[in-house]
Amino acid sequence: MRSSNPVFSRRGFSRDNGYAGFGAQPQAGGPAAATQTAQQGNPYAQGNPYAGQQAPAGNPYATNPYAQQDVQHGAPAPMTSAGRMTMDDVVMRTATTLGTLVVTAALAWAMLPVDDANIGKSYGIAIGAGLIAMVLGLVQAFKRKASPALILTYAALEGVFLGVVSSVVDNRIASGAAMQAVLGTMAVFIGVLVAYKAGWIRVNRRFYGFVMAAAMGFLLLTAVNLLFMVFGGGDGLGFRSGGLGIVFGIVGILLGACFLALDFKQVEDGIAYGAPKEEAWLAAFGLTMTLVWIYMEFLRLIAIFSGND
Repeated sequence: MRSSNPVFSRRGFSRDNGYAGFGAQPQAGGPAAATQTAQQGNPYAQGNPYAGQQAPAGNPYATNPYAQQDVQHGAPAPMTSAGRMTMDDVVMRTATTLGTLVVTAALAWAMLPVDDANIGKSYGIAIGAGLIAMVLGLVQAFKRKASPALILTYAALEGVFLGVVSSVVDNRIASGAAMQAVLGTMAVFIGVLVAYKAGWIRVNRRFYGFVMAAAMGFLLLTAVNLLFMVFGGGDGLGFRSGGLGIVFGIVGILLGACFLALDFKQVEDGIAYGAPKEEAWLAAFGLTMTLVWIYMEFLRLIAIFSGND
C-alpha cells in the first residue's frame, strides 16, 4: 500500500516494502508471526520490515526490540533502542521543518513587495522558488534515505512561494486572508488529530481506497481545468471561482484532512514497528506537504468568497 503522500511511499512507509498495513499491529511471536497473520487475513499487513535489522553504530541492541517478546503476556518488549524513531523525534523534526517554512514565508512577505510596480518581479521569484521546491520534493520522495538538508531547503523555498502568494491574496484580494488560512489549517490539524486518537476516524483498507479514488479524481479534474485555462483562457472549467470553485475548495480541504489521518496512521505504525530514527525526517516532510496543501486550499477558498462579495 502506498500512502497518499509520496513521502510515505518510501522505505518503511509502503506496502511494497512490507510495512504500514492499516490496522496491523506488532504480532506476538515476532516478525514470523506478523507475516503469517498478514498472509492469513489482512493484505495490507506484511509484517515488520525492521525485524532483525541491525541497530546504528554504538547501539547495544542489535535486533529489532519488537522481536523480544514478553514471555508472560506474549506482547512486544518495551522499546529500548535509542536508534528507533519516537514521537518526540517526529514532533521536533516537524517543528523544525515548519519553522523554516514560516520564517522564509515571513521574510518573503516583508522583502518581496506586491504593489503594482513590483508584483511581477515578486511573482517571478515566487514561481521560481515554488518550481525548485517541487523538484526537490520529488527528489526527496524518491531517495532511499531522508536528507535533512534537502528537506529544509525544500521548506525554505516553499516558504518563499507561500509568502508571496499569501501577501498577494492578503493585500490585494482579501485582507486578513493569510491569518484566516493559518487558523483554518491549525483547526483541521487539531480536529483530525483528536478524531484520530479518539477512534472516530478508522484508517483501514476501505478508508484508504476511498481517499485515493477521491484524490485521483480531484487531481485529474485539476489537471483538466489547468489545460483549459492554458489553451482556452479564463478560469477553464470554473473549478476555481464561483459556486463550483467553493465546492471544489471544500473538497480539497476535506481531502487534506483525510491525508492527515493517513499520515498519522503511518507515523504511528512507524513508531510501533521500530522505524529507524532518521525516518522522522520523512514523517516531518510528509506532514509539512499535507499542511501546505490544506493551507493553499483555505487561501484559495477565502479568495473566492471575497471575490463573490
